[in-house]
Amino acid sequence: MCSLCGVIGGNEHWTDAAARPGVFTRNLERLDRRRERAKRVSAVNRVLSAFGMSLSDWQGSSFVLATRTGKSEMIEDLGHLWPAAERLSGRPCDPLDAALIARMEEASGG
Repeated sequence: MCSLCGVIGGNEHWTDAAARPGVFTRNLERLDRRRERAKRVSAVNRVLSAFGMSLSDWQGSSFVLATRTGKSEMIEDLGHLWPAAERLSGRPCDPLDAALIARMEEASGG
């Protein structure tokens, strides 16, 4: 998504399910949207664990990224996740690294 669409679109990030007229989503109910958000956090945490970090939802409006040593940072949406992860860890964090993906697939039996 380009940054202009993000500005025009309002406060929601494009990864968040939206329940408004004209927008396709299967998550019309607030509980369903929260459940989908929790699933995204769980998926992100599987990747972040390789970097010694974790993500938690904060009130359904932001996220808290934390390291195992206790450093943390609030981020507005998942679009800010990887730059924040690199700041906190002090090293590159590439979720698309081929070696990381191979380790995750091996660990999951895939």
